Amino acid sequence: MPRRDLLDLLLLGAIWGAAFLFIRIAVPEFGPVALVEVRVLIAASALVALVALRRQLSAFQGRWGALVLIGTINTAVPFALFAYATRTVPAGFAAVLNASVPLFGALLGRAFFSEKLGVTRATGLAIGFLGVLVLVARDLTVAGGALAIGAALTGSMLYALSAHLTRRLLPGVPSLTIAAGSLVASAGLLLVPSLFLWPLAMPSAAAWGSTVTLALLCTAYGYIVYFRLLERAGATSAMAVTYLIPMFGMIWGFIFLGERVTIPMLAGCMLIFAGIAVTTGLLSRRSAP
Repeated sequence: MPRRDLLDLLLLGAIWGAAFLFIRIAVPEFGPVALVEVRVLIAASALVALVALRRQLSAFQGRWGALVLIGTINTAVPFALFAYATRTVPAGFAAVLNASVPLFGALLGRAFFSEKLGVTRATGLAIGFLGVLVLVARDLTVAGGALAIGAALTGSMLYALSAHLTRRLLPGVPSLTIAAGSLVASAGLLLVPSLFLWPLAMPSAAAWGSTVTLALLCTAYGYIVYFRLLERAGATSAMAVTYLIPMFGMIWGFIFLGERVTIPMLAGCMLIFAGIAVTTGLLSRRSAP
């Protein structure tokens, strides 16, 4: 993996890891569905405005079918499924379920998209997943019911499927176009459910501030980076970002919330970095000379 793609992967992990801080503040006042709708609506508006300023609106022509499909399976449905699951599934267990995305991606790529994973990448994925398990072991309580667990796993599978389909249905399309179009589709799909589930009391300024930051930084900008990484580095490497999310969540929790960091958590981070290095080919490239 080139250095630019590796930096994008780390940047994306840091951004999406920080999302949990803003969600913690906003979701009690908005509720999960309304928060997701406001989040994607603000992000979609910002990106469409940026596309218009660059005079690239014509890039949407003839691609709305694929963009609606990607928006549905990459944002609207999995966001809603994880919002439902995290109401009963503990945070540590949710992180492990979310980290199954690269594993689903490998299985789907092998079964339906004629992609060969290889021993090296398979080993890297296994090491990274083990690192996630070690990292969240302190909070790893298997609870929440089969329905919630099934919802989270279905969301992870849809994330993986969307990564493969994006590369095949939208090859060469700018990441800004894919991000903006898919978020517009997601906002439209979630509009009616969010109106029925809108909070009775107006959320506070802190909740709104967290939601706007979540929308512009973690969603709008994060999606641009993700689709750019997906196009350049491939589905397997891009999906490996889900291993970094709980690690950066721990880092931001330590810095901003004073949460405790233990030796097993540090060991988990080291395993995650090792898994990422093997999966992306970083170690093999360094050892080539």
